[in-house]
Amino acid sequence: MPQILRIGSYVVYFWSNEVRPLEYVHVHVASKRPTVDATKLWITSEGGVVVCNNDSQIPPNLLRKIAHVVEANSKEIVATWVRLFGEARYYC
Repeated sequence: MPQILRIGSYVVYFWSNEVRPLEYVHVHVASKRPTVDATKLWITSEGGVVVCNNDSQIPPNLLRKIAHVVEANSKEIVATWVRLFGEARYYC
């Protein structure tokens, strides 16, 4: 699992075994270490963030802060996604 960012005790990462057809560009967020039930954030073509799910139950105020940091780093995140997976598709 390539770690993209660390925000406090939360890790932002990709699963290294994304399946085909490739999902929309997204990151997973979990406390301390990657987990199967992590929160998923889609990155939009404009660099915004849409919460796909909050399976790890991050408190809403903290999730907004994490989403803001992901948005601020969206260009680098998308570039890393393309290097790893070869293409980028967007939710919107």
